[in-house]
Amino acid sequence: MLAIRRTLLVLVSAWGLLLGGCATLQRYEPVNVSVAGVEPLSGEGLEVRMLVKLRVQNPNDLPIDFDGVSLAMDVQGKRFASGVTGTGGTVPRYGETLVSVPMSISVLGVARQAFNLFSSEFPGKITYELSGRLSGPAFGSVRFETKGQLALPDQIFNGG
Repeated sequence: MLAIRRTLLVLVSAWGLLLGGCATLQRYEPVNVSVAGVEPLSGEGLEVRMLVKLRVQNPNDLPIDFDGVSLAMDVQGKRFASGVTGTGGTVPRYGETLVSVPMSISVLGVARQAFNLFSSEFPGKITYELSGRLSGPAFGSVRFETKGQLALPDQIFNGG
């Protein structure tokens, strides 16, 4: 009987600690991510490489530690580029940091997008979507997504 009481006491104590731990979990605002720059890298074979610099802003009261980044870019609704880096860092509370991610693009993907650019149905704007993850320790990963449009100059389509 004493063993049952001790087991029950341990279970109730563990349950209380678990509920207390859940109460301390806060709801975080999503990070803001924008492209701060793009630089060419040397590619191999049938690929084009670029270094995408992301500005990551943390609108939360706690810093975000990360030890890797994955990134995917869709253009006109189709996968265009992807990349990963094992570089880590910290986005300070109510602060921002620059993160560089090398990305690969297949030459066939570039050719497909160029063909779509000059087709008669192209609206003159490129839509893009970036999605990725700041990989943190344990369950601390932070996902992000950003979308936008780029208007292309009329000279591209009018030959001048």
